[in-house]
Amino acid sequence: MTTTLLLVLFMGWLVSFVGQIALGSMSLTSTQISVEEGVKPAMLFTWGVMVIEMLYLRLSLLGMDFIYQHHAVVIAIGWVTAAFFVILCAVSIRSIITYHEEKKSTLLDNSINRFVFGMMLSAANPGQIPFWLLWSNYMLDWKILHSSMLQYNLFTIGGGIGTVTGLMVYIFAGSYIVSKLDISNKTLYKIMAIVFAIASIAQTIKMINMK
Repeated sequence: MTTTLLLVLFMGWLVSFVGQIALGSMSLTSTQISVEEGVKPAMLFTWGVMVIEMLYLRLSLLGMDFIYQHHAVVIAIGWVTAAFFVILCAVSIRSIITYHEEKKSTLLDNSINRFVFGMMLSAANPGQIPFWLLWSNYMLDWKILHSSMLQYNLFTIGGGIGTVTGLMVYIFAGSYIVSKLDISNKTLYKIMAIVFAIASIAQTIKMINMK
């Protein structure tokens, strides 16, 4: 029994960790905050992201049957996700156009507490719901995860830990690489704009082809 529960916790961590390691909006933003403001604000941002990630994961587990039975919900989430990436791409492009050495990027040019900012940015990206629906369904099919309150809670906790550890890789390794390679903030904004543009195009194509 203990081994099974530890496996559920580990799989929640693994899925979330791998998901965060893949280059995305949260990982790039955590690196950007670390570079421009330091590790502490970046970690606050990470904790904020984690709270929403765990909330979305838990809601996905609870509402799995409802969401799969209402295709319009899946379609709406998909288009909102595409719009989210378009907005982030536009913000990155604006940061490039208005770039000044001393000035923060457009995305970070605010006084919002970084924990709250992490929650806000993560909440604005509902693409996490289809991600967790897919993986939760796989875990249930493979009999790794079973429909019980305890296992769902452990899977959610593992997902939260995976989010934090995945983003920590970008906070420490990302900022280290940026400093060692002497990459300017403007170059970082260009990388972010390209990544968000690709993500928005890929998501739009996916939604157009969705049956």
